[in-house]
Amino acid sequence: MKNKKSLKRVRKGKDDSSSTQVEILPSGAQSELLSETSAQNGSFSTQATESMNEKEGHKEKKGEKDYGYNWKLCNVTAGPDYIPCLDNLQAIKGLRTTKHYEHRERHCPENPPTCLVPLPEGYQRPIEWPTSREKIWYHNVPHTKLAELKGHQNWVKVTGEFLTFPGGGTQFKHGALHYIDFIQEIVPDIAWGKRSRVILDVGCGVASFGGFLFDRDVLTMSFAPKDEHEAQVQFALERGIPALSAVMGTQRLPFPARVFDIVHCARCRVPWHIEGGKLLLELNRLLRPGGYFVWSATPIYQKLPEDVGIWEAMTKLTKAMCWELIAVNKDKVNKVGVAVYQKPMSNECYEGRPQNDPPLCNESDDPNAAWKVPLQTCMHKVPIGAEVRGSQWPEEWPSRVEKPPYWLLTSQTGVYGKPAPEDFTADFEHWKRVVNKSYMNGLGINWSTVRNVMDMRAIYGGFAAALREMNTWVMNVVSVDSPDTLPIIYERGLFGIYHDWCESFSTYPRSYDLLHADHLFSKIKKKCNMMALIAEVDRILRPEGKLIVRDTVEIIDEVENILRSMNWEVRLTYSKDKEGLLCVQKSMWRPVEVETITYAIA
Repeated sequence: MKNKKSLKRVRKGKDDSSSTQVEILPSGAQSELLSETSAQNGSFSTQATESMNEKEGHKEKKGEKDYGYNWKLCNVTAGPDYIPCLDNLQAIKGLRTTKHYEHRERHCPENPPTCLVPLPEGYQRPIEWPTSREKIWYHNVPHTKLAELKGHQNWVKVTGEFLTFPGGGTQFKHGALHYIDFIQEIVPDIAWGKRSRVILDVGCGVASFGGFLFDRDVLTMSFAPKDEHEAQVQFALERGIPALSAVMGTQRLPFPARVFDIVHCARCRVPWHIEGGKLLLELNRLLRPGGYFVWSATPIYQKLPEDVGIWEAMTKLTKAMCWELIAVNKDKVNKVGVAVYQKPMSNECYEGRPQNDPPLCNESDDPNAAWKVPLQTCMHKVPIGAEVRGSQWPEEWPSRVEKPPYWLLTSQTGVYGKPAPEDFTADFEHWKRVVNKSYMNGLGINWSTVRNVMDMRAIYGGFAAALREMNTWVMNVVSVDSPDTLPIIYERGLFGIYHDWCESFSTYPRSYDLLHADHLFSKIKKKCNMMALIAEVDRILRPEGKLIVRDTVEIIDEVENILRSMNWEVRLTYSKDKEGLLCVQKSMWRPVEVETITYAIA
């Protein structure tokens, strides 16, 4: 590997005459971006450090190193739908209570699995976006329970060999676009795709709301638990819509504070008003000052005693939280009501309340600490000061994606050692060059087949920003022990999540078309079991999906050999000055030998 100077391809691009424009490892900013400053010495803390003081110590999980390439098929109760941290049935059985959805939270095995998840029988290449928004192959997600439960509400229907999605939901049976436009009619300042760009959709169902918000240039982080509403998040991902398997239970959601422009809940079955409003206060943590909570549920428009009681409790709670009720209107087409609340942009209301209830959080409480941190029943003050994040609304989309946030100061040292705003710009220029000069033409990838993308080690979100003209969405993952740059990613109008790659990701198998790993494997190898991470990559990636790895020559060589042992197709491998690039395509191959995962068997 060390002596390779030319690129090696199994399949060439359409036109070799274009190769003069292709730079497999573009120079320029690359050398600057390889010399990261230590997280401890830079201006950005890490999510692990931020969360440490907010909870009892988080014990790192380390697997045993095993570099044998004898692959086996996972024998688990969940079968082809296996999510290791959500299907740890042994841990779930041992829970003392499930009152707060503890059984839907993450319970990661101490040693992550190194087996491969089976394919559903009859699996075939997913239908491409945008057709996939309307229909998917039944055999790829062969679940009918949701169609039986919610077919009358236009969630999902079984139509021959397809599952079809009429575009409705419980609160918008007559289509999501009408519902989306109705929301803007009653609150014009929402300004989809300009002021409002990054949305959190709670209890998203099959995520039709987020799927149709793409038509308004809006990015939606949708989530729902892995529960009796069988495969709702799996349906969403198969459709090409961003979604995450998560629950509002006992812990904070894995996002920074004050990053979502809007939080949406359409009949999401979350009891916001109970236990001092603990769950609504978590949404308050995530919502930008000046951001909106859009709530569409029966208490807004029905007069049953239970609904009236919930509405009165919510009215009292939101008033105590200083949320202003901007609008309450009934949609005559869908025959549902929508209430829109706005979070304050100053602390005036908090300080003027007759009672400190819900209480303000202690000054020492870090609102950005979000990795395995218990929920708290308190509110953080709104930031003040011209150079503090959250004191101003971001620039309108799309200009916000290119400019360093106003709160990135030249006095701060960026991840790569330059003053933070310069660092941000260098990173963006680097990824624009890499994507345009290398990834678009040099890797033999047909980008029209790429929809769901994950940047497994995002820094400033430059890779995602460089792809923004493409018909894709990118889940930016910021490792908990890396500099905490996730707020910057959200400020740009992009989205992402905190994660520890020593554990499994909270998504279904076969969720993503392309994974991008920039110097991730070399960092994981020092920390935990790299074979478990390779098995996780195989689990997340769709058959025929692509993995792009940038790393040291030694790591590239090792990863290439491992992936070859899984019958993946090596599309390109290249090295230059001790740095390597690898592009591989996952195959449909599955091993014959079986490994039973005892903690995942009912």
